[in-house]
Amino acid sequence: MKEYLQQDVWRLWDQSVSGRSSSPLESFAADDTLCHLVGQKLTYPTIRTWVHDASVVLGIQDHRLPFIHAGMDYLQSKGYTPIVRNSGGLAVVLDAGILNISMIVSEQDGRIDINSGYDLMVELIRQLFPQAAERIEAYEIIGSYCPGSYDLSIDGKKFAGISQRRLRQGVAVQIYLSIEGSGAERAKLIREFYDIALQNEQTKYVYPTVRPEVMASLSELLGEELTVSQTVQNLQQLLFHRSNQLVMGGLQPEELEQYNFYLNRVFERNQKMLASKEG
Repeated sequence: MKEYLQQDVWRLWDQSVSGRSSSPLESFAADDTLCHLVGQKLTYPTIRTWVHDASVVLGIQDHRLPFIHAGMDYLQSKGYTPIVRNSGGLAVVLDAGILNISMIVSEQDGRIDINSGYDLMVELIRQLFPQAAERIEAYEIIGSYCPGSYDLSIDGKKFAGISQRRLRQGVAVQIYLSIEGSGAERAKLIREFYDIALQNEQTKYVYPTVRPEVMASLSELLGEELTVSQTVQNLQQLLFHRSNQLVMGGLQPEELEQYNFYLNRVFERNQKMLASKEG
C-alpha cells in the first residue's frame, strides 16, 4: 500500500476550518462528488480534511432504536446535533477535536478491494504519526462506539475508525481521528445515548455496550498536545513529499454541478428515511 500513497499528483481539499459551519450531510455529498470525479478520471486522487462542531452522526440501525427520539433529545440537551446518515455503521461523535480525512482514489488505477482500501488508510495514518507508527494497531476494539475490524488503537485504546464508500469507480476511504480532548468523555455521551434510546428493551440488532475506558484521543495516548490544525499541516507536508505536485483547493466551478446533484440526493434520501420512521 505504500506505493499507492506515491502519486504523480495529489489534490488536497482542506475543509477543517470552513467545514465546521455546515451539516455533515454536506460532507457526505462532497465525498460522493469526489468519488465520481476521481473514479471517472476527471480529477486527481484527492484527500479532503474536514471538521464539524458538536454533532453525532447516527447510522440506519441507530435510527431503528425503540426510543430514538428520546435519545436524540438527549444529544441535543448536551449541545450536539444528531444527524442520521443513509448508510451503515453506528453512532460517532464529531467535534472540534476530531479530524476527518477522506482519501479518494480510482479503481481504474488497479484493483482496490475492501481490505486494500482500509490498509491504504492505515498506512497513511502510520506515516502521518511516525512517532507512533509501530504502536498503531488495526483490529476491533470491543466496547468502543461504532466498532469495526479496522478500528485504530494504541495499547488497546481506540482513537480512530475507518469506513468506505464506493461510487462510479471511485473509492472513498474515510477516517475520524480523535486528536484533541477526551476520548472517554465522547464515549460516555454515546453510552448515555444508547441507554436512553434502548431503555433495556430487547431488539433484533445488538447495539454496542460502550465502555469509555477503551477510547482515547491521540493527545492522551501519546502524551503530546496534538492539534487538528497542526495535523492538517503535517498531512500537507506528507502529501507534498508523496507526489510530484500537490494541488490545493476546493471544488472548481465546473465541478459544482456534480456536487449540487449529490447534495440534493443526500438530503432527499435523508428526508425520506426520517419520514418513513415517523410513519
